Formats: sequence, C-alpha cells, structure tokens
Amino acid sequence: MQRHKYNLGLIGNCAYSALIDNKARVRWMCLPRFDSSFIFGNLLDEKKGGEYSIQSAQEEFKTVQSYLFNTNILQTRFEACDGSFVVEDFAPRFRNLDRIYKPLMLIRKVTPLKGSPRVRIVCNPVGDYGNIIPKVVKGSNHLHYSGLDQDVRLTTNAPLNYIENQQSFVLNKPIFLVLTYGAPMEAELQATAERFYQNTITYWRDWIMNTSAGIFRQESVLRSALVLQLHQYQDTGAITAATTTSLPEFPGSTRNWDYRFCWLRDAHYTIKALNDLSHFSVLIDYANFIDNIVIGENKRFSPLYPITLDRIPEETILDLEGYRGEKPVRIGNQANEHIQNDAYGQVLVTLLPFFVDKRLPPSDHSSLLAQVNYCLEMIETTMNEPDNGLWEFRGTSQLHSYTFLFHWAGASAALKIAQDIGDRKMQSRARRLIKASKQMIEACYDEDRGVYTQAVGSKNLDASLLQLINMGYLDPNSKRAKQHIAVLEKELKTPTGLFYRYKHADDFGEPESTFLICAFWYVEALARMNRVKEAIEIFDMLLSHRNHLGLLSEDIHEASGSQWGNFPQTYSHVGLINAAFAISNKLDKPNYL
Repeated sequence: MQRHKYNLGLIGNCAYSALIDNKARVRWMCLPRFDSSFIFGNLLDEKKGGEYSIQSAQEEFKTVQSYLFNTNILQTRFEACDGSFVVEDFAPRFRNLDRIYKPLMLIRKVTPLKGSPRVRIVCNPVGDYGNIIPKVVKGSNHLHYSGLDQDVRLTTNAPLNYIENQQSFVLNKPIFLVLTYGAPMEAELQATAERFYQNTITYWRDWIMNTSAGIFRQESVLRSALVLQLHQYQDTGAITAATTTSLPEFPGSTRNWDYRFCWLRDAHYTIKALNDLSHFSVLIDYANFIDNIVIGENKRFSPLYPITLDRIPEETILDLEGYRGEKPVRIGNQANEHIQNDAYGQVLVTLLPFFVDKRLPPSDHSSLLAQVNYCLEMIETTMNEPDNGLWEFRGTSQLHSYTFLFHWAGASAALKIAQDIGDRKMQSRARRLIKASKQMIEACYDEDRGVYTQAVGSKNLDASLLQLINMGYLDPNSKRAKQHIAVLEKELKTPTGLFYRYKHADDFGEPESTFLICAFWYVEALARMNRVKEAIEIFDMLLSHRNHLGLLSEDIHEASGSQWGNFPQTYSHVGLINAAFAISNKLDKPNYL
C-alpha cells in the first residue's frame, strides 16, 4: 500500500473550522457549527460536496503549503510557468471591545509574487450535506447564495463575472475574498480584511507567547497546542474530538465515525494538556459547559454531548461517496447510547484545579461542588457495573480496568478537593471509593503473565493500561510496572514502536491500524520509567507520521506508515504534548535535545 497522508491544513477561530488542502481547495467546512452540515465537503463527495478553490490556470503547477509562523493562518504558494502567487487563508480571531471577535467568516487573500499568473476561482457552496444547491444572485461587489439555513455571501474585489463563470484571469494585484455566513461584511473590503489579518496574527502570536512549553521538540508542541485550541467551541465551552466525520480508520474497515461532538473523556485529556501549557480559559469555559449538561432521568452522564444543548442526532448513514470511496458516511454517533462509566472520574480530575491550583482566580464553587458530589455518587453506584469501555465496544459490556483506573483517579481528586475545603464526609467517601477502585483494578491482574488485562476475567490486553503507569497507580520504578509494560510491548507494540489499542476481534473484526495516542502513552511511560533514550527515539519516529503541516490523524497503518481516521485528531495531539512534557521533565543533559 502506498503511503497516504492527509494533505490538509486546519484553520478556525473557535466558532467554526475548515480544512484546506495543499492546492488551496476548501475540502471541509461546516457552518454555522462544527457539527452542522458542510457547505463545502468534497472531502467526502466530489460531486455533492460543493467547491471553493483558487487554482492556477496552468495545467502544471507546484505548490508549497505552510502556516504563517506561530499562527493558524495558512499559506499556499503556487508556482507555474506564467508566474507565482500565494493564497493566505484565515478565520478572524482577535480581541475587540473586551470580547473575542470570532465571526463566521473565511478570508482569503491572494497576492501575486512574480510574473503575470492567471488564476481561476470557483465558489459553489451547498446545504444539507449536498442535497441543497443555493440560488446565486450577483450584487455590485458580491455573490449572494440563498436557500441555505442562512444566507452566504462572497464579497470580493475580484471580477465577479470571472468567478461566476469559472473563468481564469490575470492576477495583477492583491485580491480579497470574504465569505460570510449570516451577517455579511458591510465595511470597506481591503482595509478591513488587512486589519483582520494583522489582528489575527497578533492574537495567535500573543497566545503562543503565553504558552508554557519546554524546549524539547517545542515546535511540534506549539503546533499541537494551536490544533487543540481550534477544537474548542467557545460559545458553550465544549471541545470536539476531531474536525471531521467518517474518515475511515482503515480502508474497507467501515470504522467511519462522526467525531464532531464533545466526549467527556477526550475533553479531559485536551484540557489537561492546555492547563499544562498555561491556557486556563479553556478549562473555565468547559466548566460552564459541564454545568449546563442536562443529566437524563437515569442520572447518568452520556459519554458524549453535542456542542450545544441540542440532542445528538441519531446515527444515520448519508448517501455520499465517502473519502476515497470509503463508505459509510455517518452523522451522529451511536456511542451516545453507551454506558461508559469512566466519565465520572474524568470530570472529577478535570474539576480539581479549580480547588487546588492557585493560579486560577477565586470564585464561588458551589455548582462545581454539586458536580463533585454527583460524580462520587455515580462512581459508587457503578462500581460493579459492566460498561462499554473507552474503546466503545458496541456489542460487549465488561468490568473494564480503565474504568476502574478513572474511578480511582476521580476519587483521589475528590479526596484532595475535600481536604482543601475541609469536608470530612467527602473525605471519608472518597477514601472508601479509592479502596474499592483499587480492589477492582487488582481483580484485572493476570498473575501468570504479570500484566493488567482489559477487564475482570478477560485475558485480552489493552494499551490504555499504559495509563496505570502514567497516572501514578503503578510506581514507574516498581518490578510490577516493568513486567506490565514488558507484556504490553510483546503483545501490542509494532517493530517501529507504534501501538495497537488491542489485537483481539471486536464488533468490526481485528483492528488493522495502530492508534496514535497509545504510542504516545507508551513514550510517556518510557520517560517516567527513566528509559529516556528510547522515549526520545520513538517520539521522533512518531513525529515522522505528521503531515506536511505537523498535523496528526487518529490512526497509523504500520506497514505503510499511512495516516487514517478522523483528522486532525485531538487525542493524538494531546498525546504528543503529554509525551513531550514527560521527556522534558526527565532531561537534565543538553545532549538529549
């Protein structure tokens, strides 16, 4: 199999996001929210997905794509026989009147660099996943697309007739294309677009300067941090697991899922990474999101939530061709109906900094304490209840080790909270649940092999149990930890250092691709066990699996090194950041760098 990498760059402003390929085509853009229908989605269907492209008129051309230094502004440089030009794409985001300005607006700046390049611009948005083709009306300096949920307008100083008729023209001056959803931009075009451009540069570079990153592989950590930030839907505080839906975990696997929702588990990991990077505003916004989650009649957390208080749509298969013909294309996610009891511990660990981290401003914690008590109650209630687990097995319920690990971590976090506020009753309850959780984890220990298995009574192994070391349940220097990781290495590690989640068959057969965050968990565990040289070698190998812009997918195929799964994947970028921190904490000699 030929090596496959997503030739896509991510832009966004925490109100929407878009994926643009290395030929300046907008391949994925959902509006007005991350989980809405795409208005450009030919990533999943070339015919029904619409098109928004800026191309050289020449048949042969070369492109080079990069991010403007320390920003989320994407640059695509074209070289052809008639000249060269650069396309700069960004979603405006900056401070304005004590608020963050983040409109549903995509600005594209096209600048000639050399010669007299001819360009062709196509803009054909669609609605309802390609089932609605809007009517186009030409204004004095804009094209107006009606018939979608809200009006879309393309305002530009480029010749409208050429765009409407998809004709090429000479690019002899900078042109600006401002695509808006809902409220149009009525201000002067060039001056406003240039001001938004400069303000957005300033915003992201200030954000980076306030990021607490070590010097170990710093560039990769900073790009991962920027990726994570773009997965926050700031209006509600929700954090999505990935930008896309239905990019397959492997060709022919039918493991094509919609990840445009907020998993409590994924959000926990994302927030921890951003906290470590000193970006606490995401945590504060997410706490508001947790406060507004509607708990069902059964008093349970759902494993995932929509990014607003709407209901997650029932998992549905759309009549779309799929990425590279890989079907099905799904919207919604049936995992919403699962029992995944690790969520309660994750929420507790996420809330802990509000009580013990003195960098956060003082505030009334009464609503957060209600969540703490609720999560403790649910840990107690579900201690002996099988669940679907973090890998979301659709036809299997077990007493999962990973669930008990987060029962233990959550109860431990609650104990620290109780000690901080002087609540003896909560302390007693937390200690009791810590003890019960430990007993359940130990029930998953296989004495013969010296390894913790996936679930009570199961012989199957699971890479998530690397977290027993990373989260401090096992002493990294202990004999038990060393034997545990040795068995996992033997059974789940590939020759290059990639890691499978598990190797046994699930609802869809045996997994064919490795899961990137598991490899980063492995690197983190190696660092904590003082196997630093190995950790660095595998970390650098994993960096080779980024695309040309430093972005990571969900899965990697060992034999070909191909990227698969939804993209970009927050799990993978969280793993990179945490592994880099673990290595940084161990490095005290410059020759490691």
